[in-house]
Amino acid sequence: MSRGVTRPAVVHPIILGGDAGAYSLARAFHEAYGVHSTVVSIVSTRNMRYSQILTNVIEPRLDDPEVMVATIRRLAAQATAPVMVVTCTDWYVRALSEQRAKIEDVAVVPYTSVDLLDRVMDKQRFSELCHELGVPHPRTVVRRGGEQVGELGLRFPIVAKPGDNVAYHHTSFAGKQKVHHLTDVSQLEWLLRAAGEAGYREPFIIQEFVPGNDSQMQIMTTFSAQDGTVRMAHGGRVLIEEHTPGTLGNPAAILTEVLPQVEADARRLVEHLGWTGFANFDIKVDPRDGRAHFFELNPRTGRSNYYLTASGINPVTYWVGEHLQQGRTPDPRRVPILYRIVPGPLLKKYLPSMSDPTVASRLKKVRRVAHPLKYSRDRDPRRSLWVWLSELKQYKKFAQFYPVSAAQAAAHRQGGGA
Repeated sequence: MSRGVTRPAVVHPIILGGDAGAYSLARAFHEAYGVHSTVVSIVSTRNMRYSQILTNVIEPRLDDPEVMVATIRRLAAQATAPVMVVTCTDWYVRALSEQRAKIEDVAVVPYTSVDLLDRVMDKQRFSELCHELGVPHPRTVVRRGGEQVGELGLRFPIVAKPGDNVAYHHTSFAGKQKVHHLTDVSQLEWLLRAAGEAGYREPFIIQEFVPGNDSQMQIMTTFSAQDGTVRMAHGGRVLIEEHTPGTLGNPAAILTEVLPQVEADARRLVEHLGWTGFANFDIKVDPRDGRAHFFELNPRTGRSNYYLTASGINPVTYWVGEHLQQGRTPDPRRVPILYRIVPGPLLKKYLPSMSDPTVASRLKKVRRVAHPLKYSRDRDPRRSLWVWLSELKQYKKFAQFYPVSAAQAAAHRQGGGA
């Protein structure tokens, strides 16, 4: 190519959402192709503010499917490269899939069919699928918001989470959390009553809690081509999770590693479903028998998707290769990494409470540490200052919501779950 000639952009990404996962996707597109993304969010967020690798469009009514479609079409009309619209959020995945016919003439929508989404986003049906395929899954019952508890047949403590994330997203009540950890039947009675009164009468998935602390958690992400072939599977050990009410359960630190049995189970699930695109799994190892229990299949890249990019497996290259480059499959060079959004010294304080005593020695051998918001090519001083301050605030957040003593107590609690 002669000097002064600009190579045409491969893709113009439109990303729905304003969290760290959405920024991570914009960063992944920039790392892979040098392109600037358009990120559409309901409100302005710190994750996007002052970024030099994206344009943040604010649309307060983005949760309205008609507004979402109109916004995408308007932005696509301004693009000078093929448009792809992606997200890290369940309800946008579903809305994009439902509205595909109104979008696909102007943008690639790299998500599976509504029918298939229904099978996995309905956590009761996912539980039944795991049982059918012999994939370990916590003992589960279902109750709807507004129903009586009745006879559960489960041991407390338990976990209750919404079976319909989209409906739950649009429901508001005092004490609402992404996941509810309950220690007795009266707390479950309150949850069902409060949710029902707020209008959520969809299922709650109620499960026995697998004992152990955050370090029993694992993550696995797969990518399946349009023919259902699994082209990528990569995961790791979650060292610690976030514990603030709005982000509860999201990984705050991941040490990547090969997980043969977990990968085999994940492959079996997506291949049985005929899944296409990305699937992200939350898994917890039961310390009583070492079995890795699958909690759910998320139909998207997770909020912590940058653990893939940092490992050398840039997820956006799979989307682009599949949909814009005649099915080209990337050939990544994987490297072990530590993904974290918490300061290193804070993570170190939790090491003694972790289930695997070899974690500390393994961390010393990792040559690459990755923070999704720290990008050397996105260095506006105002942004860099906010990222630094947000990392420091993690000390206060963990002291308030998950002190070291709580991690130690969960690590030593074995009987019946915690």
